[in-house]
Amino acid sequence: MSTQHDLEALTWHKSSYTTGGSNGGTTCVEVAFGEGFTAVRDSKSPDTGVLAVPAAQWRSFLAVVRAEA
Repeated sequence: MSTQHDLEALTWHKSSYTTGGSNGGTTCVEVAFGEGFTAVRDSKSPDTGVLAVPAAQWRSFLAVVRAEA
């Protein structure tokens, strides 16, 4: 099943955990929140693709990450 999302209209937010990369650049992801979904992309290469997941699955992912931190 494929769903089209209007990614152009989203407001992207950089991770607060941005780090320096091995080549002097930065390693970072950006997230954006749409109606019922969360989108994730590489901030260095935003045009290479976006991973969009249902909002409930994104919340579950964050809960696991926070519990293991």
